[in-house]
Amino acid sequence: MFRLRLYQRYLMRETLAAIFLVLVAFLALFSFFDLINELRSVGKGGYQLGHAVAFVGLNLPGLIYELIPIAALIGTLYALSTLARHSEITVLRASGLATRDLLMTLFRVAGLLALLTIVVGEGLVPVSERLAQELRTRALSNVIAQQGFESGLWVKDGRSFINIRHATPDARLQGVRIYKFDTANALESVTDVEEAEFKPPEHWLLKGVVRTVLDGDTSRVERADTAEWVSAVNPDLLAVLMVAPERMSLVGLVNYTEHLSENRQKTERYEIAIWKKLVYPLASLVMVALALPFGYSHNRVGGVSLKIFAGVMLGILFYALNGLFSNLGVINAWPPFASATAPSALFLLAAVGMLWWVERR
Repeated sequence: MFRLRLYQRYLMRETLAAIFLVLVAFLALFSFFDLINELRSVGKGGYQLGHAVAFVGLNLPGLIYELIPIAALIGTLYALSTLARHSEITVLRASGLATRDLLMTLFRVAGLLALLTIVVGEGLVPVSERLAQELRTRALSNVIAQQGFESGLWVKDGRSFINIRHATPDARLQGVRIYKFDTANALESVTDVEEAEFKPPEHWLLKGVVRTVLDGDTSRVERADTAEWVSAVNPDLLAVLMVAPERMSLVGLVNYTEHLSENRQKTERYEIAIWKKLVYPLASLVMVALALPFGYSHNRVGGVSLKIFAGVMLGILFYALNGLFSNLGVINAWPPFASATAPSALFLLAAVGMLWWVERR
């Protein structure tokens, strides 16, 4: 039966306690800033203070997901620095504890954090993020998104291009225009719809339908009070607009990427997000490895505070590089895998170099 040794349990307990303390502190800080930002919207429409507090609360899982690797770095660094300051690391090394054994112990901590990252990122974040955006949108009596176009939202479905003026969180579309093209890429018809309501499992109920059919040099207009419309566009697809790719579930990302691919649209941003979803939980392992060399120094004057400052700077750098490489990958059409893994790979190389330097001393 597998059992942890006494020093392993002690190290894991101290490290986890420091990590969760840092995580709670960061959550309190970022939530406070988010609440201050939301106060600007209080009083608009039906948006009240309670909505702002609920919105910030629903965003907490997303913050936890993003901050776990940074908390792992700073928390591990703090725990090891404190142990080094009390000469406990020195005693363990003098007793025959090798760097590899210490690293494996920290990897057990990182493994638990990686599991927590997966559970939060796949189980909580997509749901809470969507609920938060729906709450805010309904309270402000706003639409889901305009995607930067004054004409509204544009979606491609097969040989049809769909323009949606307004899409509300309750699966209703207003001011819909459908441009349908034939196999020769000639415009076949234009359908204007006042309102569309989704009817499970696979079709929309259209109201106030005016369809203009083009036939050579002639055209005819068809009107109907209601009509059915079967399309790959559905509320789940439109809900993607309410959640950033990085906070979608892996299944949702794959499905939406397939939809874009089938319609010959760019998928780089979502492919990068898929790889980041797969790689991000492993960032905790990189962070604890990066923090380990700091535990081998035990300067008593200003040592811990300086190391904490270094950890904060490294955490900010990691967070910034994550966003930077994702954007550069989309702009420059870099391979999605490289764009998603570059920050973690750079930090891993730094950790390996620092560990090698410590072992050579």
